Amino acid sequence: MPPSPADAHPEFREAFRVWVRVGLLSFGGPAGQIATMHRILVEERKWVSETRFLHALNFCMLLPGPEAQQLATYIGWLLHRTLGGIVAGTLFILPGFVVMMGLAALYAGFHQVPLVDGLFYGIKPAVLAVVIEAVLRIGRRALRSAEKLGIAVLAFLGIFLLDLPFPLIVLAAGLWGYMAARAGRAAFLPAGDGAQAEAGGAADRAIGQGAEHTLPDRRRTIRTAAVCLVLWLVPVAASMAWGQGAFGSIGLFFSKMAVVTFGGAYAVLAYVAQQAVEVYGWLGPAEMLDGLGLAETTPGPLILVNQFVGFLAGFRHPGTLGPWMGGVLGATLTVWVTFLPCFLWILAGAPYVEVLRGYKALSGALAAITAAVVGVIFNLGLWFALHVLFGRVDEMRTGPLRLFVPEMATLDPAALALAVMAAVAMLRLRVGMLPTLAAAGLSGIVWKLFLFP
Repeated sequence: MPPSPADAHPEFREAFRVWVRVGLLSFGGPAGQIATMHRILVEERKWVSETRFLHALNFCMLLPGPEAQQLATYIGWLLHRTLGGIVAGTLFILPGFVVMMGLAALYAGFHQVPLVDGLFYGIKPAVLAVVIEAVLRIGRRALRSAEKLGIAVLAFLGIFLLDLPFPLIVLAAGLWGYMAARAGRAAFLPAGDGAQAEAGGAADRAIGQGAEHTLPDRRRTIRTAAVCLVLWLVPVAASMAWGQGAFGSIGLFFSKMAVVTFGGAYAVLAYVAQQAVEVYGWLGPAEMLDGLGLAETTPGPLILVNQFVGFLAGFRHPGTLGPWMGGVLGATLTVWVTFLPCFLWILAGAPYVEVLRGYKALSGALAAITAAVVGVIFNLGLWFALHVLFGRVDEMRTGPLRLFVPEMATLDPAALALAVMAAVAMLRLRVGMLPTLAAAGLSGIVWKLFLFP
């Protein structure tokens, strides 16, 4: 089917095919996913202007959850109302959901197979390089003042040494940025838009012509929110009332994560990892890193690593169900409560995007949260590094301080070498993430099967 002319509103079936394409190509984390959507929607199809695309992205970055998936939902909603938003957001997730379900099942059932064990042995150290690259990439953008650098340092100290809850860190940073912007501190005020007038696409015309669904409507907002809340919370309540296996804990825990995941997946992964490992006992630290490696190599949002955690939790704590049924149910419930709130934020809140866009104090809150995220991601990298490179890490408490002390005799030289080579490949040689992870996985197979079986 040829694309619609630039001055025609795209048909729903044409948009459906485009969203399938976006979902299948959504590799590379949020930066790569947003770039893919920009190329297809702005440059190729011209369905949305550059300015409108960036404004929608800014709105999505104010929300908890994966901004790339929410951006797809927003543009799909703008083009074809509620159904368009649901289809766009679902197709963005679906390919990764299917792939991750298969990989999690393979991992749970065949993790001790030497070939699979070698693959993950190589991938885990390479993922450390991916996390380091994320710290540097986000840090260069977010820490452009001493005040923001200070927020990042305090966030790291708070979560790593004081064991403060991640939601508390997000709240504190957001409140500080909000007040700083209201006080007129330059570091927390948004830069000038500077956008020039440009020819709009179909999405821009929908707003310009006052399409009914793009206008704020209190009754419609309440109705949409009520439907989404019922769809979100009823499965959680049912799993808790059932009381079998880990499903009640899965629904409640990942529902809480869905409302505090500001700053992207990396920001919340440390908290998820520590809670899933140390509090619930669903998986081990090295297994969490395996899940992150899988999520990095599949299409869809990186937060699909939660699906891996949910599968292992259900597989190992299935209650009256069998392990495989428990794993599938745990993974499905995790994805449901992780992404259903994203549809709530967009479908109920998108009509008010113009109001939010002009509220500078919210931009200040987002800037402070983004700065805190850098410190949280650094904590994630350090926590993972200790558990990947050392066979034993002891936790010590001194007053309010919590310290992780590795046993130096348990250092794994091969894992350290793989981590260093992956970091050099990505940061120095500019090798892509997928080739780096593939080479590391192959090296792990060779090491485990042939060199030191």
